[in-house]
Amino acid sequence: MRTQVAIIGGGPAGSLLAFMLRRAGIDSVVLERRSKQYVLSRIRAGVIEQGSADLFTELGLGKRMSSEGFVHEGVAIAFAGNCQRIDFQALTGKHVTIYGQTELQYDLYQALEASGCMLVDEVQHVQVSDLDSGKSHVTYEKEGQTYRVDCDFVAACDGAHGIGRVSIPRDKCAVFERTYPFAWLGLLSHTPPVSDELIYAHHERGFALCSMRNEGLSRYYVQCPADDDVQAWSDDRFWNELCSRLPTEIAARLVTGPSIEKSVTPLRSFVLEPMRYGRMFLAGDSAHIVPPTGAKGLNLAVSDVVYLHEALVDHYATGAMSGLDAYSDRALSRVWKAVRFSWWMTNTLHRFPSDSPECAFNQRLQVAELSYLLDSEVAQLSFAENYVGLPY
Repeated sequence: MRTQVAIIGGGPAGSLLAFMLRRAGIDSVVLERRSKQYVLSRIRAGVIEQGSADLFTELGLGKRMSSEGFVHEGVAIAFAGNCQRIDFQALTGKHVTIYGQTELQYDLYQALEASGCMLVDEVQHVQVSDLDSGKSHVTYEKEGQTYRVDCDFVAACDGAHGIGRVSIPRDKCAVFERTYPFAWLGLLSHTPPVSDELIYAHHERGFALCSMRNEGLSRYYVQCPADDDVQAWSDDRFWNELCSRLPTEIAARLVTGPSIEKSVTPLRSFVLEPMRYGRMFLAGDSAHIVPPTGAKGLNLAVSDVVYLHEALVDHYATGAMSGLDAYSDRALSRVWKAVRFSWWMTNTLHRFPSDSPECAFNQRLQVAELSYLLDSEVAQLSFAENYVGLPY
């Protein structure tokens, strides 16, 4: 098989890139390790920056998001027993949209099918070869048979555990990483959200977040030890812990119920540089991971795809490699700004282990950071600008 761009990974980044390339008349093949049903069943975050939402609308992918998503013009910060709202719309003229990644993935798969894009799921043993030549190709197995895809370029959109990242020789890349000493315990329930907008809570017992998927589906998180066992958390224990970390008036109106799903998510910052090796380009989680605190993971994947799409369109229109040569630096500039914001939110809102000699000092800094944020319109403007999304 011959195509112009072989895309590894059929999640949001790979699906979006394939769809955008198809609109530009550029052929691609998407290879996905999991089944379509599995991909569509994954529970993921759903805070969409305005820039991402505008892009989906421009591409004709925003119909369901517009009718079923929730526009949030601010978030609340719970601190020292109080809860204060930061007004994104007033500060920046922008907002975010709450729309589950599962729903976005469904929209993308529908669009791929309607446009005739080729997606091969349940592939195994994917390998990339000859990335430093004009004879790049990808091989994979499906149902016991081996297939080969010859291509001009490879887009590795296959996440943190994909073949793209590990195919780069260790001496050809640099890794920047921080692992946090705690995790998020998340609970999904068929209950009305406690608030119309997200609530981020800083408490001496640890961080908490009140989020939602829709009017009748809530998503809540509490900070827990990194090695915690989800089986140790009954529903009652979770609800009691969440209430203890929220201001009294918010906890009083919390509606509890049986969990649909509970999971423990470790927190990690990771960046690989450069986001390119020969004729292979990395996008999304294959190149960078951020803690979920700043809601940047999906949105960074979108901006990577925008940059890579522009560079590929320019190459096929003019033959120039300048856009592709600049892709990594251009993407990383925005990536590191999002990494900084997610790191700042994580460090400011979470309770770090008390056995650290810097613990008391850091706790005082957290109080100072939050007090400054909630007292200063300038600080709130900076927070809002980063949360709604920096320009592409």
